[in-house]
Amino acid sequence: MSTTATKPAGDFRERLRELPPSAKLIAKVLETEEALTQGELADESLLPDRTVRYALTRLEEQDLVVSRHSFRDARKQVYLLND
Repeated sequence: MSTTATKPAGDFRERLRELPPSAKLIAKVLETEEALTQGELADESLLPDRTVRYALTRLEEQDLVVSRHSFRDARKQVYLLND
């Protein structure tokens, strides 16, 4: 049973390995924080908005990140790691 528990984490890391550094940084920020908006991710990572958008797109393509509507502001999306 322990092999199935460790496999998803290894799979996550393997898919993340092929992504650009900006995507890895965004994944790391999401690992330590709750769900964040794109603007909050830009503030936390110190990356430009455009780079954050690109990183989120790449992470979503790999199914590593999911987005949901924010409960605080329904006009915004929040992002979190896909478990």
